[in-house]
Formats: sequence, C-alpha cells, structure tokens
Amino acid sequence: MSAREVMERLADVIDGHRWEELPTLLDPAFTCHYVHTGETFDAESWVRLNADYPGFQNFRLEDCVADQERAAGRAHVTGTADGKLQHFEVATFITVSGGLIVDMTEVWTDVDQAPPTGTRLA
Repeated sequence: MSAREVMERLADVIDGHRWEELPTLLDPAFTCHYVHTGETFDAESWVRLNADYPGFQNFRLEDCVADQERAAGRAHVTGTADGKLQHFEVATFITVSGGLIVDMTEVWTDVDQAPPTGTRLA
C-alpha cells in the first residue's frame, strides 16, 4: 500500500472504532510522537490510548498529501466531554515501509479557541 492508502485506511479504521484492526497497520518498530504534549508512544500504548479515549466519536480525514513513503493528513475529530460536543483538528504525518506505519507525528488543537486580542485579519 502507498502512504496515501495507508493514511486513508488508518482514518477509516479509527473513525469506525475498529481498534482490533489498528495494530495491523503498524510496524513492530512503530513510534508516535505528540508534538503538543511531548509524549511518545509505541504501537501497543498508542492503540490503547485511542481505544480507551473517553468520548471519542468521529475521525474524518479532510485532506491528504502523499508520495509513496510519506503522507501528511489533516482530520476533523469530534468527541464529547461533560455531555458537550467538542471539535478538534489534527495534523498527522506518517512514514510507511512495507505498507506499515513506522513513524507518526501528530499535532492536535481544539477549534473553539479565540484569536489573541488585537489580531487583525487581512
């Protein structure tokens, strides 16, 4: 599978809550780094984090740019906390070898933030 195909499959598996399929997309040497928190996960801990995340609802891949070995994706994610719907955006960068994700970097943000005071729009 190309990196684009792997990214699209990853999004489909996560959106479908098919956690048992998630490890089949990951190389045994897989690592995932969360830039926004500084955390690094191996395959087992990253799958568990996703499967156990409270309130998760949907993961929709909105855009993907790729070549054979690398892909960058932007997704919209929804979940609930305290009974309220929350929206997030995530940028996911993967490196694929032999059809499996070897390396992943993610950057998450919520979309309910207000711009800093005094910010001008062009």
